[in-house]
Amino acid sequence: MGGIAVMDEASAADHADPGLTEHTSSRPAESDSIRTLNRVFGYDSFRGDQEAIIEHVVAGGDAVVLMPTGGGKSLCYQIPSLVRPGTGVVISPLIALMQDQVDALRALGVRAGFINSTLDYDEQRVVEAEFVAGELDLLYLAPERLRLDSTLDLLSRGKISVFAVDEAHCVAQWGHDFRPDYLALSLLGERWPDVPRIALTATATRATHQEITKNLGMDGARHFEASFDRPNIQYRIVSKDDPKKQLLRFLKEEHAGDAGIVYCLSRNSVEKTAEFLCRNDIPAVPYHAGLDARTRALHQSRFLREEGLTVVATIAFGMGIDKPDVRFVAHLDLPKSVEGYYQETGRAGRDGAPSTAWMAYGLQDVVQQRKLIQSGEGDLAFQRRAAAHLDAMLALCETVQCRRAQLLAYFGQKQEAPACGNCDSCLTPPESWDGTVAAQKVLSTVVRLQRERGQKFGTGQIVDILLGKKTAKVIQFDHDQLSVFGIGEELSEAEWRGVVRQLLAQRLLAVEGEYGTLVLTEDSGSVLARQREVPLRKEPKKAPTAKGSSSKGSRKSKSPVDLPEELLPLFEALRSWRGAQAKEHGVPAYVIFHDATLREIALITPGSIDELAAIGGVGEKKLVTYGEGVLAVVAEWAGATAPDAGGPGPEADAPTPEEDA
Repeated sequence: MGGIAVMDEASAADHADPGLTEHTSSRPAESDSIRTLNRVFGYDSFRGDQEAIIEHVVAGGDAVVLMPTGGGKSLCYQIPSLVRPGTGVVISPLIALMQDQVDALRALGVRAGFINSTLDYDEQRVVEAEFVAGELDLLYLAPERLRLDSTLDLLSRGKISVFAVDEAHCVAQWGHDFRPDYLALSLLGERWPDVPRIALTATATRATHQEITKNLGMDGARHFEASFDRPNIQYRIVSKDDPKKQLLRFLKEEHAGDAGIVYCLSRNSVEKTAEFLCRNDIPAVPYHAGLDARTRALHQSRFLREEGLTVVATIAFGMGIDKPDVRFVAHLDLPKSVEGYYQETGRAGRDGAPSTAWMAYGLQDVVQQRKLIQSGEGDLAFQRRAAAHLDAMLALCETVQCRRAQLLAYFGQKQEAPACGNCDSCLTPPESWDGTVAAQKVLSTVVRLQRERGQKFGTGQIVDILLGKKTAKVIQFDHDQLSVFGIGEELSEAEWRGVVRQLLAQRLLAVEGEYGTLVLTEDSGSVLARQREVPLRKEPKKAPTAKGSSSKGSRKSKSPVDLPEELLPLFEALRSWRGAQAKEHGVPAYVIFHDATLREIALITPGSIDELAAIGGVGEKKLVTYGEGVLAVVAEWAGATAPDAGGPGPEADAPTPEEDA
């Protein structure tokens, strides 16, 4: 085994996710892999397919792994890198995070390094020399590096234990985050046929899965697919009604003091939303490609290291972020695909604790996304694929069924029960109604404008005509003379906009041109001819709040899951100690210990090194580095709460009447 077998805390965070089932298979003899897991992380068993994946790669086999964020993917290549002789080479697009990843590993005793464009010449030469000399356990490379002959020559001069292709969906041209440099990675198998390869992603449909396999030249690989379900995440989608204020209410009522991510479509929206939150006492920073590299790095570093900070970002932010205690991910604009939505929401709740995926969604989102597809530079095939991605996303938004079931079905998986009990559709079941007549009225208005007047208009004018509003624009074009003028007074303006939104989602209407005018589709005729019914979703009057949250103000105290109230002071004392250690070592707090580990320490209240060593998440290296500090915090708390210390103590007897007198 090369070097000191210690992983990063992100892997421990993945492994400790209580939302996933532990794998407790019996084994005749303890393998090097399980010994590494036990010694380094303090865990006795793998979960799910982890053990099968790891042992397959350790034995020299290739693997394609689909596993959700928080499922423990990093262990699947880190342990083989340490068990097999040589250096594990990790191909990752996450240049901005490589420094943090390597710093955290080195702080824990792992001989890790990286090579990317942020290094100067001398720094790069040092890392290269360490690799060639066999002094690295893990080496991180950006994919574009493999286009350089110098990099290929370097790799040929060292011994490689494993090739790991992280974020492997980047190789799929129809995926949501395609990176052209990933297409060159098939050469790894051609040039180093005896080195096992493992490709990993948290987001892939069956089609993307097949494309990953093909483009990486891994036809002979064994495939592992874990459940995509994240039961700790509550999925909620609300109708837009002043979305920034809706977001503020959501954060203050349910996630006061929590860390989270807010996604917006444009840089301008990111800036304005971050400013709005700051003005309303929510600490927030912006993140988008228009900011200089130094500012982006600073904001990312603050998010990883500080508690309770919100990052407002475009999709440029988040891939590879290992922060386990992200309690919410919010979207103020509609994602382009279910894959993108799943990956972005998956950044919440990596530690398995309850978290929320919240989105505000409206008519303009549909119009805007349709226009973006039509005006894009892609060819017809690309536009069709983009439209199919959007249709699937709209179906998720408009469904009256369980959102989790719909989400899993998109990835080819089936939910065991028809309802999950932890999405808005399950918590507050929406009503559906027969919108056929309403749809006919909208479509008829579009027809009258086009056929009788040769005109095309957007949603606002259509709705004004249906409601019989004599606006300046209606009078200007004599639209009050149309036979459909005022035939829709049974619904409100908001309800008509909802009808139009759902007709767009069902492709019974389309948008056209720069101004987003409404036009009929091939399917519109069947509705007008009364050959097709149009069921529509009636939104609930009020969006549900998260389980355990209060709708009457912010949550002043957030009790850790399964922790008795009398142990909260100890848990907070451990968190304060951890924060000081993180600051001293210059690493995020979760690199020291995960919240789940601190929670177990508070429950067990260990009094010796041996008792502390038995706690999940406390491996050999951390025991040596932090053991005495943890025991000191526990001892101080125990002394302060002991009866003879003046405190009541956890088991102090109630005073007798005489003592009370």
